[in-house]
Amino acid sequence: MSADGSVADLLSRHVRDVPDFPTPGVVFKDIAPLLADGPAFAAVIADLADRYRGRVDAVVGIEARGFVLAAPVAVALGVGFVPVRKAGKLPGPVWGAEYDLEYGSATIEVQQDAFGSGRRVLVLDDVLATGGTAEATCELVERAGAEVVEVAVLMELSFLRGRDRLPGRTLHPLLTI
Repeated sequence: MSADGSVADLLSRHVRDVPDFPTPGVVFKDIAPLLADGPAFAAVIADLADRYRGRVDAVVGIEARGFVLAAPVAVALGVGFVPVRKAGKLPGPVWGAEYDLEYGSATIEVQQDAFGSGRRVLVLDDVLATGGTAEATCELVERAGAEVVEVAVLMELSFLRGRDRLPGRTLHPLLTI
């Protein structure tokens, strides 16, 4: 499948809107129907893996839905998976970054020894909304000594202008809303 057409169509059919979650006024993009459909989920993972084969040394998944996507892509590529987690969830020395969400603020962390110097990294998440999480994750990856090759997401909510927070970075959304 190609991200230009059929994967975007597949996502459109397998993502549902949940109004007023987690707070009033937010429309949550629920990927549970995609995850529940084995062939559809496999097609998305294969599409992502095909794009990054030979280009990355590790895949970063952002807590929590990014884990569900990044781990199988890393396995398909035969590279490592690195979790970026909410503050206080990782042992050992960590780098942390605070960021704003469309409905609040938070801090994420990565272990300081998660990457070797110069490793090429894909940052992968489910949705790019305001861009704060992706921006903070890229900062953490680079602080840990690695290079962000690209930021990939299942869906970009273009009306929230999250890509504006990622100047100079390549963003690869499978579906733009």
